[in-house]
Parts: sequence; C-alpha cells; structure tokens
Amino acid sequence: MDSTNTKYILTGISCASCVKTIENNLNALEHVTEAKVNFAERTLLVSGQVEPDIIINAIESLGYGAKLADENATEQQAQEEFIHAKKLLIKAAVAGIAGAILLIGDFIDILPGVQTLSERAFWFVIGLITLGIMMYAGGHLYRNAWRAFKNHQSTMDTLVALGTGTAWVFSMLVVIIPTIVPELARHVYFEAALIIIGLIDFGASLEIKARGKTSQAIKRLIGLNAKTARVAKDNQEKDIPIEEVVADDIIRVRPGEKIPVDGTIVEGESSIDEAMITGEPMPVSKRVNDDVIGGTINKSGSFLFKATRVGKDTALAHIIDMVQQAQNTKPPIARLVDVVSSYFVPTVMVTAVLTALIWFNFSAAVPVVGYMVVTGMTVLIIACPCALGLAAPISVMVGMGKAAEYGVLIRNGNALQTASKLNAIVLDKTGTITKGHPELTNIIPLGDVTEEELLSITASIEQQSEHPLALAIVNYAKNKNLHLQPISDFSAIAGYGVRATIGNQLIFLGNRKLMHEQSIDCSALESKADNLSSQGHTVIYIARDKQLLGAISISDPIKEDSIDAIKQLQKLGITVYMLTGDHEQTANAVANKIGITHVFAEVLPKDKANKVKELQRHGNIVGMVGDGINDAPALAQADIGFAIGSGTDVAIESADVTLMRNSILGVVDAISVSKATMRNIKQNLFGAFIYNGVGIPVAAGILYPFLGILLNPMIAGAAMAMSSVTVVSNANRLRLFKRKI
Repeated sequence: MDSTNTKYILTGISCASCVKTIENNLNALEHVTEAKVNFAERTLLVSGQVEPDIIINAIESLGYGAKLADENATEQQAQEEFIHAKKLLIKAAVAGIAGAILLIGDFIDILPGVQTLSERAFWFVIGLITLGIMMYAGGHLYRNAWRAFKNHQSTMDTLVALGTGTAWVFSMLVVIIPTIVPELARHVYFEAALIIIGLIDFGASLEIKARGKTSQAIKRLIGLNAKTARVAKDNQEKDIPIEEVVADDIIRVRPGEKIPVDGTIVEGESSIDEAMITGEPMPVSKRVNDDVIGGTINKSGSFLFKATRVGKDTALAHIIDMVQQAQNTKPPIARLVDVVSSYFVPTVMVTAVLTALIWFNFSAAVPVVGYMVVTGMTVLIIACPCALGLAAPISVMVGMGKAAEYGVLIRNGNALQTASKLNAIVLDKTGTITKGHPELTNIIPLGDVTEEELLSITASIEQQSEHPLALAIVNYAKNKNLHLQPISDFSAIAGYGVRATIGNQLIFLGNRKLMHEQSIDCSALESKADNLSSQGHTVIYIARDKQLLGAISISDPIKEDSIDAIKQLQKLGITVYMLTGDHEQTANAVANKIGITHVFAEVLPKDKANKVKELQRHGNIVGMVGDGINDAPALAQADIGFAIGSGTDVAIESADVTLMRNSILGVVDAISVSKATMRNIKQNLFGAFIYNGVGIPVAAGILYPFLGILLNPMIAGAAMAMSSVTVVSNANRLRLFKRKI
C-alpha cells in the first residue's frame, strides 16, 4: 500500500515538549510511517495509510486539537491566529495595568501592610480580584498546564503556572494565616503574578505576529496560482474557474496575464517571466512546441497553449507540496535539540526546588522564606523551552521558503544541513557546465570519401541513438536534406561509441579508444583530432570494415554563467571537479576555459559513482551535480545530489536538491541559503542556551553572595516572554537573505 502525506493544523501546543508527546504517540500507531510536527507553523505532517479521524482522535485524546489542513483551513488558521494575537494583547493590557497599579502603590508606600484584620481583609479582596484577572489573562496557561499534568507531561505552561500559582498561593497564605510565615517575610506578590502573565501574553502576541511572516514564501507561491483560465472551445473563448480546466484544453494567454496551468504552446510566441518558479531573472522566449509553466507571467505576445498538467499535477503544485513537506522536516541539529528539550522542563522544576531548599537551609538572608519563594518562583518563570523548541524549525521554515524563491527545492532538513558542509562539488560536463545542445562543427573525410557521404553514413547510424551528440549530427544532416540509409544490428558500446551494419558493411562510430580496441589505424587524423580536442571539441571517428573513413567534430557551447558560478563555488571554499566521458585532451581544454583544475576524463557512465566514492574516501563531503536521470547512481552516492533542469522537465523527485533553473548558479544559491540557514539556527540555539544557561543561575541567586543582586520575578517574566520573540525575529532575518559573494 502506497504511503500518503496528510497535513493537519494543530491547536493547544505551547512548547517542544508538546511536540515530542504528539510525535511519539502518533508514531506508535499502526500504519503511521512517520509523524512530524512543525512547531513553528503549528502543523502536523503524517505519512502512511491512516484515516484522518484516527489521527485527530489520537491528538484530541492527548488534550490538543487538530483538523485537516486545506487552503481554506490554512487561511482560517491565519485569521484565527491574528484574532488570538489581538485577544492576547488585550489580556496582556488588563493584567499588566492591574499589576502596575499594585506595583506603583507598593513603591510609593500607599498600600496597607498585612498586620491588622482590616488590612488582611483588604488584601483578601485584592487576592480574589487578582485570581479573577489571572484566570482571564492566563487561563489558557493554567488549562494547558493541567492538560499536560493529566498526560504526565511538563511544558512551558507548567513552569509559568507553577511560578505564578506559587506567588498567588503564598500571598494568600500571608493574608489568611500570616503566622505561618515569619513576620519579615509577610509580603504579597499579587503584582508579580499579574505582571508576569501580562508580559507572557504580550510576548506570545508578538511571537504569533512574527511567526506569521515566516510563511510568506509559501503564501507567495500559493498566490501564483491563477484563479481563471481563458479556454478556447467551439470557436469562442470563455473565462472559466481554474478548477474546471482539464488536460488538452486549449487556453489563450494575453500579455500581462498569468499562465494558469502547465502546457505546450500550439500557436503564437512570447517572452515569459519565469523568475517566480525557476529563479531565472531574465524573461525566456517561447514559441510553438515550447513548454510553459503555470504561475509564470506572459510578458508580451498573445498565444494559445494546450494544457498538459492541471490541478495538483502542475509543476507549481509539486513545488508548493515539496516545500511544505521540507519545512516539516528536521535537520540533525534539530533532532538533538528535541532530545534536550524533552528533559528541559523537569530539570528546571528540580532546579527550582533545589534553589528553594538551598536558600531555606543555607542562606543567612532575612527573611529566608521570602527569598526562598522569590528565587524558586523566578527560576520557574525565567526558563524558556519555547526558545529552544523554536530555534531550528522557525529557521528551517524561512530558509526552505527562501530557497524556493531562488528556484531551489531542498528535499529535507538533512539535505539542508549537509549542503552547508560541502567541500567538494562534482559537475557533470554535458548539460551542466555546457548547454547540452551540441553543434556539429567539422567534417573531415579521408581518401575518396566525400563530406556528404561521411555525414550520411554517420547520421544514418546515429538516428538510432538518443545521445545529445548523435542528435546534433542527425539534425545537421536533416538540415542538409541528406538521404539517411537503412541500418541493422545497431548496438551501443557504453563509453566508447556505437556499431551497426549498412548493407553488408560493418560501421564503427566512436572515440579513439574504440578505434584502438578494433585495431583501426587513426594516425592519419591524430594531428587534426588533437588540435580540435585542445579547443574543447569532441571528435568522433568513423570506420567501415576496419578502414578509417574520417572524423566529425562536435562542440557543446559552455553556458554563459558557468564560469561565474564556478568562481563563486571556489570562493565558498569548495573544490570543483569536472566529470566527463570526453577524451582527456578535450576535457582539459574545457576545464581550462572555465577555471577548473581537477578533471575526471574518459569516465564511463557506470564509473561516475566510483569517482564520487573516491573523493569521499579522502574525507570530502561531496555534492554531485547532474541531470537527475543519466547520473542517478552518482547523485545517489554523493552526500548531496543536485538535479539540474528547468521548468516542467525537472525531475523533482530525483535528488536531494532540485534546481529549477538550468544553471550551476542554482548550486551556489542552494549552498549559500543552506549556510545562511544553519548559521541562523546556530545563532538561535546559542542565544537560547546562553539565555537559559545564564538566566537560570542568576534567577537562583548565584550573584547574591557576591554582588547582592537578586533577580525580580517580573524581570524574569519579561525576559522569558521576549526570548521566543527574539528567536523568531532572528529567523525572519533570513527573509532578507541575498547571495553576496
């Protein structure tokens, strides 16, 4: 049974601990291949053959909410989060203002103490009002904490609930039974509980707004979808909804309009802006029989095209699906963080208890109970697993989207991380460095053989081959209107050439190795062949019945941006290798033109993967760049395989990274985005670890014996609230990424 991917929108998850709980429970279900939560996006991707109801029920049994994600649900989620952010701001204002009134009253000493019965009655009323505000402004925190407790979990909400709850309970004990607390420790902390909740709500509101920006790349891609198409039927043209377009419909596209679906031009010509799909900055000329991609923009002429892929089969739909799936994957560094996060909250709770015990048993400060409560509460409040949980996924989400804007589709988080470490790149020559559209440049007959006869023999045999060099010869012969002869017994000799029979004569076409293997003397052409090879031409020898008839040379022009791309890869500290089946002299000539000093020449297709292995054995992390089909073994062997192609022809499923633009500059973009994303993740993790590594000891009072500094719980609450906002804001800097080399 084939596995399918189903996406869900989650509600009620508040930190990385929730993520781990959901993933562990769902991955234990029968027929679930893999369940992955994107904490940054609050979504779940489930691979496997499982009914959605089973998944939703399993999530709800854990105390969370879930629903299937479609375009409408995603838009609804965005609207709901926007409304939720506004509500949190109102709650933050109510709690913050109430807390500020109490704080200012205490500061200017206009509030009563807790000594007399009337004073205690006053504070009792204030305590009840505080509880009401806490339930209004922080009710979601306490509900989440209770839900986690019932499921034997501990989350960020657990820490906040314990910290603010402790402050309120201690304060009420001081009010109701003051004798239970030493006289000097009889202080109420209602204002601290309110201000902490207000700050947390405020930080959560900012985080939601910041998170909304991280999905802009996907929203931009989804926005490329046309809403209608102008279909030509029964001698008239009519606009219909895009959902009603079917394959083989003939569609009119006018200047300035979006191309609604993938197809092939049948009438007219134009220039198409494909930058939003392929990253190609310049418009691409299109004419009859050329393919067009849905979502791109027609710049000039009007044309008709036949729809070939519609709905979820279009290139744009595949891109959106691939990017969304990639955003839900985790690089190895994120999986390590998940392990740390799962132990984080219990560790903080133990630290808070130990802090309180140490102050109670070893502190000479007076009142000891007050210090014990304040430090224990501050440790609980300042710790923030959210920052750790968001550090990687929020950056991955933005980074994958940014890569898509450059026409780079990265399959998963592992590929994203590995691409940043590459130190060797192997480039297949034909179609990668060169244009992949060879042109016949020279015909060199020997003896009595004419150019026309030599070309006719060669083209007659090569019409059976699908090799790009063969196509160049056949096209040249057809343009000359040459008669092609019938052949028999055709066979390809991998890495050498071909053989076939014309009439009763055995013909060999191929490189010098093939001629030597067949004991055919090539000395008459060696000088000319060497001269052509030194200029980067590929020389094909033609022999009949063991007698050399002549040679044909073919040149595959180098792409305009290959030299620039190779220089940029080298500036990134990456050693570039060229891989080709060409003769060594030809290969070196091309390599010299483009600035590559490491060349693997005369490599048979079956040996390409071995060359990658050879580099890996020497400790290199290797990327292989090829067309995603002919180079499949080498792409699979490499640490990262880059499939290079363009438009709807690209094999999206063939490699770790798919480059929509037919240019090596896409490799530079992929590596640059990867490095920027991993750098961003490390910045986030460093900030989160430093924040907690410094904040928790300071909250516990480690500076008090030396500097007399004790952290106020309200400052701890503000720091905790802003730590997640800082992480999300830093990740959003990736949206401004531009390759600079």
